[in-house]
Amino acid sequence: MQRQGSGGSAAIRYRVAGLVLLFVHLVLVGWLTLRPLDVMWVTAANLEPLAGIKADLALGPAQAARRIAEGLLLLAPLGVLLPLADARLDVSPWASLARTVSAGALVSLGIELLQTAVPGRVVDVDAVLLNTVGVALAHLAVVPAWRARIRRRVRGGGGPAAPGSADRRSVAGRRRGRGGTLLREDVPQGATPTIPRVGIAP
Repeated sequence: MQRQGSGGSAAIRYRVAGLVLLFVHLVLVGWLTLRPLDVMWVTAANLEPLAGIKADLALGPAQAARRIAEGLLLLAPLGVLLPLADARLDVSPWASLARTVSAGALVSLGIELLQTAVPGRVVDVDAVLLNTVGVALAHLAVVPAWRARIRRRVRGGGGPAAPGSADRRSVAGRRRGRGGTLLREDVPQGATPTIPRVGIAP
């Protein structure tokens, strides 16, 4: 009961922390991606997968690495914060990955749709791809190991008992009566008396 209580309180703490950090992260992402930009011109919307990444690669390694890294890192924290807010420890790793990646893709798609109404912003399907990949990578890198560590901490990390120790304690407990006194059959009785054989005359 004590371990279950500590596990429940730990789950509540993780869920509250995850929800707070998730809210802060989404506010920051909204501020970065939905602010109007005062620019002289904007590129056309990119609806062809990988076309934007190819264009970034044509700009040179440094520029391409910076733009691709920005796309990967923008929503990558969701890969950790969404499972943290869910606070479930006993869950299939693949099911958790699928749910988290799906939620990250929906968030990215929502941002791209909202950007159609923001001056200076354009829709880029490659941004959705990079954001989703970033969520998946962050989840795989952190969440499985984190869940395993928390499970060990919540359920206790005591080592296994010595073989037969529980049986010995159980036998000792049964042999003792109330107040810790030994039962009668456990008190040494000494040697068993013998009866000498007496011959009977015919």
